[in-house]
Amino acid sequence: MSNIIIDARLLKAYDALNEIGRFTGRDEEFIENLWSEFSQNEDLMSEFIYYLDNHCFCDKAKCKGYGMTDIYFYLMRCYEVGQDIGKNYKDCDKEALSLECFMMMAKMIKDPEPYIKKLQKGLGMDYMP
Repeated sequence: MSNIIIDARLLKAYDALNEIGRFTGRDEEFIENLWSEFSQNEDLMSEFIYYLDNHCFCDKAKCKGYGMTDIYFYLMRCYEVGQDIGKNYKDCDKEALSLECFMMMAKMIKDPEPYIKKLQKGLGMDYMP
């Protein structure tokens, strides 16, 4: 008989991702894709567990010098411009934005150049969300 060791933190993280995903209106495919990314990248998984515990990013997961906070502020600015308000109002769903940050970081790790261009270039005058 072999021993199976299960890390309870991972089970809790998976449950939390499902709960946050449903709360923010993400479909099952998004949630499963994001979990797959976490499962393939230990730094991203650690970042997510830290986020669950502290409700902020620890910024250990990096890609070409960019961290989760950099992505968060970029996406926040995209939201603000898309809403044409320029301010972080209470109707901005921070949980949804955080999930998008994790997904963007996962994609950026796999193919950094398009995302680095976005982060360096900014939104520009003709930005459309």
